[in-house]
Parts: sequence; structure tokens; C-alpha cells
Amino acid sequence: MPDVDTVRNWQGSTMVDRDGDRIGNIDAIYVDDQTGEPEWALVNTGFFGARSTFVPIAQASASGDQVQVPFEKQRVKDAPNMDPDGHLSEQEEQELWRHYGLDYDERDDRDTVGRDTSGPTTDQAMTRSEEELRVGTTQREAGRARLRKYVTTEQQTVTVPVQREEVRVEREPITDANLEDATSGPAISEEEHEVTLHQEQVVVDKRAVPKERVRMDTETVTEERQVTEDIRKEQIEVDGDQDQFRSQDHR
Repeated sequence: MPDVDTVRNWQGSTMVDRDGDRIGNIDAIYVDDQTGEPEWALVNTGFFGARSTFVPIAQASASGDQVQVPFEKQRVKDAPNMDPDGHLSEQEEQELWRHYGLDYDERDDRDTVGRDTSGPTTDQAMTRSEEELRVGTTQREAGRARLRKYVTTEQQTVTVPVQREEVRVEREPITDANLEDATSGPAISEEEHEVTLHQEQVVVDKRAVPKERVRMDTETVTEERQVTEDIRKEQIEVDGDQDQFRSQDHR
């Protein structure tokens, strides 16, 4: 295990799993209350680092700006969710050790728990931290639309002109012009004349005619939504005789 100063420099580095897959960024290092040895890394995982997960670093190794641990990425993501309040209770540590398949065994009978590296075993300074709200977006399926074509039937009435032949009897007087035709036959006789009549019939034919093309497309509409969350801030106060203290701001 590297010393505290080396491990403290891991803060902000990228943690990767045993196969080199990215897990997240290291947000803080937690050390043992009694020995001051580094034990846990608080890693920001999930979308935009929205979730914080504790990972044991006893077997971690650094290479460049990456810190590798001997665990699968999924095991880290499935770790119990502990409140990153700067301190781990003994019960929380036992639960984490069991999750990572490690033997707690009271860790050599030491009644110790993890804490933030800003504690009294580091130096005379105290680190004040506060939560920052990180808001982003992720794309998900909101619904589906489909284009469906179906057939309907309607009646149409069309007026069509139809022609037909009718019999018309014409009578004309005998004149010199038609006298020969009129007297060419017997004087008295019986005759029949047949006339074929014609008429038009309505013939209906249907054919499919393309009328239009219809397609679906999507467009992106942007709207604004407000997100409200509670964020925590650490406050530092001084206990004791106020006349003995003088405040200086080195920023």
C-alpha cells in the first residue's frame, strides 16, 4: 500500500477495473481512524458522476493518471450505497468488505473505522467541502409512432349520358318521285319489315391511381425544465476563547 501522501494525490484521478474499463473519478480518500493508513476511495460513478461508491484501495496500483483496482466494474457499481459524510462506521465497513469478498476479521482486532483524510492525522488544516449540483440529460425512448395504411370504401355517383335507338314511323304521300317504288310489288299483299334497335350500356371499370406520397420524420424540440435538489455544505466553527484566535483568508 502506498503512503498517505501518494494516495492523497490520487484524488481526481480515474479509477479503472481489473480489465482497464473506466469506473469513475476519485473524489476523496478515506483513511483508518487509528493508523491513518488509506483504506477507501470514494468514486463518482453513474451518469455525470451522480452516484458515489466506496472502493477498497489496499490492492490498488497507480499508472499515470489512472488507479487500477482488482475488481470488476459491475461489482463496484453494485456496492452498497453509503452516505459520503466524511466517515465510515464499523458496520458500514463490514458491509462493504463483505460485498467485495474480502475477509474483515476485525482487521487484526483493530477497532477502527475509515474517515476523511482531512482529519487530525494529516496536518493542522481541516478541509471544508460542499456538494455541487451537477445536472445533465440522458436520452431514453419516450414512445413510438408508426405509419399505417388501410382501405376504406365509399360510394361515388357519376352521371353518364347513354344513347339508345327508338322506332319512329314516318309516313309520306305518293308522288311522282316515289310512285315507281310504291307500285313495284303486288297491289294487295302482307309484308313484315324488321328494324334492329341499338342502345348504349354503362360499363364500369376501376383502376388504382397514385395520389400522394406520405412519410414520417422527426424534429427536435427544446424546452426548459427546472431541477431542484438539496445540497450540503460543511461549515467550520471555532470553539474556545475567541480572543485567542485571528482569522486570515489566504485566497
